[in-house]
Amino acid sequence: MTTRFLPLDTSGTTHLLCDADGTMFPSEEPAYEASADVANALLAELGAERPYSPAELQRMTNGKNFRAGAAQLAETFGVALDPADLDRWVAQEKDVVTAHLCTALTPDPAVHDPLAALAARFALAAVTSSARSRLDACLAVTGLEELFSPDLRFSAEDSLPVPTSKPDPAVYLFAAEALGITPEQGLAVEDSINGALSAVAAGHPTVGTVQFVAPAEREARTEALRQAGVAAVVSSWAELVELLG
Repeated sequence: MTTRFLPLDTSGTTHLLCDADGTMFPSEEPAYEASADVANALLAELGAERPYSPAELQRMTNGKNFRAGAAQLAETFGVALDPADLDRWVAQEKDVVTAHLCTALTPDPAVHDPLAALAARFALAAVTSSARSRLDACLAVTGLEELFSPDLRFSAEDSLPVPTSKPDPAVYLFAAEALGITPEQGLAVEDSINGALSAVAAGHPTVGTVQFVAPAEREARTEALRQAGVAAVVSSWAELVELLG
């Protein structure tokens, strides 16, 4: 059931700016499972007294890429990671997680079919904090790559002059400039709070989705998305098709 919070005028919308992880595929949990070993190896170097579970790491850094999450975790130990060391950890985590996601994800008609219907009306662009290689692999294994032209895929890790992560709006600002659209022409679709904050800060009307959020957590996530500034929250891509008429 769609929950509306703000007026949403999509008469001028030309592009859908779609987050990837947790929005187009349920990749966040398996990604954190694969990432945990790398994160805990880093934390051990920083002096952590115990390993953190994938669920703990997800709660601490949800919506951020590993680069931003690692820097955040290091700060809790009063350490600023050397850029070269950070790049090394990021590369290691990217390879481990991408390989795991290629085995964990499968095509989902509940995502593909509504997105295909939306692609008949809007240009689809992917706007993610994740590495471009990870995005490409996930789109391929889920059967969505045909809907997202390679030149319409934007990564906060790889597309920007300086890598960053949501909630920094830089990747959305970059995508809009590359696409030649105004903020109002691009409707963002986000599942995480950091993602919603990023899109809203860039000026895009934004719809939250909880399709891949655990049922017990959906009410809290919906409220948090509202506070982040989304205009509405849908529980599925099919609902987004209905919302956009």
